[in-house]
Amino acid sequence: MAISLSNNKHTAARTRSRLRRQVRGRKKISGTAERPRLVVTRSARHISVQVVDDLVGKTLASASTMEGELRDLGADKSAKAKRVGELVAARAKEAGISEVVFDRAGNKYHGRVAALADGAREGGLTF
Repeated sequence: MAISLSNNKHTAARTRSRLRRQVRGRKKISGTAERPRLVVTRSARHISVQVVDDLVGKTLASASTMEGELRDLGADKSAKAKRVGELVAARAKEAGISEVVFDRAGNKYHGRVAALADGAREGGLTF
């Protein structure tokens, strides 16, 4: 899982900084079968999350605001992110996962990312 920073010559400074933070975090964070990695992907409009076993390279559970039941939810983005956290926690529990390693992918632990983490904790996942 290599992220090349040399290809991002024309990328905005904010994005380059986030990618640098993401690379620093990925050096230290890795998901195993016992504690898979909970990866957050955030865009301007949506947020998605996956539970990944890095040793096998397989996604074990996922959730996103692009799913039909969450698109119809007429709440703000933070409330949707919290609901995504609860949903991925329920799906991870079904897959037999109770402990994960949280990977915020260079995003600040603030706002929607923090709401997603709180929702996953309330759903029963431990970080």
